[in-house]
Amino acid sequence: MESSFRMDNAQASQDRARILQALELAQRGFGLTSPNPPVGAVIYKDDRLLGSGYHHRAGEPHAERMALADAVEKGHANELKGSTIYVTLEPCSSYGKTPPCTQGIIDAGISRVIYGMVDPDERHRGRADAVLQSAGVEVKGGVEEEACRAFLRPWIHTVCTGCPWVIAKIAATLDGRIVRAGGEHRISGEKARKYTHRLRLRSDAILVGGQTVRTDNPELTIRCGIEIPDGKEQPWRIVFTRSARHLPSDAKIFSDKHSNRTLVYEAVEDFQGVLRELYKKYGIVTLLLECGGHLLREWLERDLVQEWVQIVSPYIGGGDNLLLSGSDLRVEKILSDTQTRRCGEDFIIRGLLSKS
Repeated sequence: MESSFRMDNAQASQDRARILQALELAQRGFGLTSPNPPVGAVIYKDDRLLGSGYHHRAGEPHAERMALADAVEKGHANELKGSTIYVTLEPCSSYGKTPPCTQGIIDAGISRVIYGMVDPDERHRGRADAVLQSAGVEVKGGVEEEACRAFLRPWIHTVCTGCPWVIAKIAATLDGRIVRAGGEHRISGEKARKYTHRLRLRSDAILVGGQTVRTDNPELTIRCGIEIPDGKEQPWRIVFTRSARHLPSDAKIFSDKHSNRTLVYEAVEDFQGVLRELYKKYGIVTLLLECGGHLLREWLERDLVQEWVQIVSPYIGGGDNLLLSGSDLRVEKILSDTQTRRCGEDFIIRGLLSKS
């Protein structure tokens, strides 16, 4: 009895470790797969790794199919029968742009499927268990579920609400100014700027206001020496403005080689309606706000910001532009799951936003 208990514990520990291994692989696809989730998978037989893979981008094979192909390429095709596949998300069980992964698992002769979390989409939720079990495959879900859910939080939010996950990114001085004295717009140091561009790499779109376009003439692209993976397009550039005719036609976002990825929304009243359109029409899952204080206040007061990233630079006595313009917010916000880190000469505070 005690020996059996130890064996069960050892198996559970091994399952968790291998799901975390698959989760590390999934990280490679973050920011590349929208509107699909970034998913990782590994295949083991006993203690031997047969194959591994992750979902590279929408329209391409899912993580399970990539892991199966990797196993075949490495000469392990005959060993797949009786093996175990570990995947961070419940395998898909329906036809889309690619065939269902459940069928690929069954065809390969895999005998055990361990996954991290159930698919939140009501069309697919829990279906994989029935499909696989009817084919004699042992299935176990909910392994390292919390870690998998935290990683997939933006995608889960988008699937459940129909709106992108919104991150507000702000760079400010210690006294809450978003420009330096004398009008210098660049506040952060080099390392913090690279951090911003890595955020852009993991986002699908960047949103600013018309005033930012007129004053800063930003590029809103991934630069700063950040390597862009093959197939990753520059983020969509989205502008909210009271009047489109007052935007300069020669602004970089309208005249550079990525100008076809610039969207302008004029006199927007229904922010949620725009968010739904951005997801449904353009596949945008993660939206990065890099707007000024007036527009940022509107997003906050409409309760449409899920995550806050603030770069705090060690300066006091900045210019006139405040992080948040106007009077106090009607509803106080509070950060949870907060992370604070040093980034060169600056500090970064990051957390989830909720009402107090």
